[in-house]
Amino acid sequence: MAAMKRMLSACSLAALAVTALWGQSAPLGLFEERSDVGIVLHAGAAQYDAARQTYTITGSGDNMWAAADAFQFVWKKMSGDVNLSADIAFADSAGDPHKKAVLMIRQSLDADSAYVDVALHNAGLTSLQARETKGVATHEIQSFVSAPRRMGILKRGDTFYIFVGDQMAGGSFKVPLTGTFYVGLGVCAHNKDASEIAAFSNVSLSTPPAVPANSKPTLYSTVETITVSSTDRRVTYVAPERLEAPNWTPDGKSLLFNGNGHILRVSVDGGKPETIDTGFANRVNNDHGISPDGTMLAISDQSQDQRKSIVYTVPIGGGTPKRITQSPSASYFHGWSPDGKTLAFVGDRNGNLDIYSIPAGGGEETRLTTAEGLDDGPEYSPDGQYIYFNSERTGSMQIWRMKPDGSGQEQITSDGFNNWFPHVSPNGRQIVFLSYEKDVTGHPADKDVTLRIMNVADRKIIVLTKLFGGQGTINVPSWSPDSRRLAFVSYQNLP
Repeated sequence: MAAMKRMLSACSLAALAVTALWGQSAPLGLFEERSDVGIVLHAGAAQYDAARQTYTITGSGDNMWAAADAFQFVWKKMSGDVNLSADIAFADSAGDPHKKAVLMIRQSLDADSAYVDVALHNAGLTSLQARETKGVATHEIQSFVSAPRRMGILKRGDTFYIFVGDQMAGGSFKVPLTGTFYVGLGVCAHNKDASEIAAFSNVSLSTPPAVPANSKPTLYSTVETITVSSTDRRVTYVAPERLEAPNWTPDGKSLLFNGNGHILRVSVDGGKPETIDTGFANRVNNDHGISPDGTMLAISDQSQDQRKSIVYTVPIGGGTPKRITQSPSASYFHGWSPDGKTLAFVGDRNGNLDIYSIPAGGGEETRLTTAEGLDDGPEYSPDGQYIYFNSERTGSMQIWRMKPDGSGQEQITSDGFNNWFPHVSPNGRQIVFLSYEKDVTGHPADKDVTLRIMNVADRKIIVLTKLFGGQGTINVPSWSPDSRRLAFVSYQNLP
């Protein structure tokens, strides 16, 4: 027993010596200093092994979340654009599942500073996290990749991107950082009474080259879902092409979205999309939807009849499209009545875009709006009592509703935004819509936009999330069947 006590005492003294050494101004490789950020009960430590080019960081702290952080941070002051990447590994798998090792860029060393990081959690969760301004709550975009070896964060202007390996992993945050800021590596135990260790190897820290004025960026599309209660986002699929308009299958297991003229299906949890066979309809646009019973798909396609948009229906599993609208002018599907008997669409008739209804099996169309200017985005409420739509008849694009026969037309938003594409939750309690700034005309792609939610009962509006998107983000019904989540597409333009 005495020998064991002497051994433990020797180990403790050695640990104290190492901690003292780390606490001094020892060389930190690419970085300048280290600090405990926020309230920690156990002082952090950091060591740089130049031979192995590895940073070993010990951090305590309760969390890096909400409106405050507590962690050990190895940092360097920088400005402008930044590219930081590293291989990351925890010393062991013990400890809290949400202990974190991060690549971080933050405005200051204040515990409630604005920041963005790429975080690896002990349980394997990989996410892009951000506190947009000082003191507000942190939000995250969860990657579909679990426990990657190499991760990266890229800052271009005010926009931050996540990389897994060398691949852009989807989603981005816009966080304005001014002047000089802090760039570095961090570890949080997610337990105020513990300390945890992570190693960062093959660390690369650089200023990315300036983008040539005439260069064309690469567009990435990220199919995402967002949980309404927490506003946390999760990536389902990323591709270097334009994808648009995801909607949720009635069983809650899959998303359908538009890409390259086709409708694709992918698991909500991620994976490789499969193309739905729509026969000759190979120029399908982003106006599509699923029948209430989940057996049929309505599409708007431009492959026939002088390439004007025509509404068709096709079996959800694929098959030969059946033409529904017969007009020689363009028609764009938007909504399916809850009883499955009627479609609502936008028709270009005599140069004016108005809302029409038509039997789901085809037949005579009925004009529902007659106001001057664009009426668009019609969608039935789950109880079938209303059709919600957007209209510019009062000078800006706002959300309206009417009875299914077109009577009782009523404006329900009136603010400083241009509001498009209302979608009512399956439980009928909330409406999500896409908001552009007041100076934006139409619904263009590649804009800073906001998804906002209105409570039907009191018409109170809250911000769900801000993103880079627009046309294609949320054109079609996109609620999960349980009304808890929404699907949408965000876009990333990278040099």
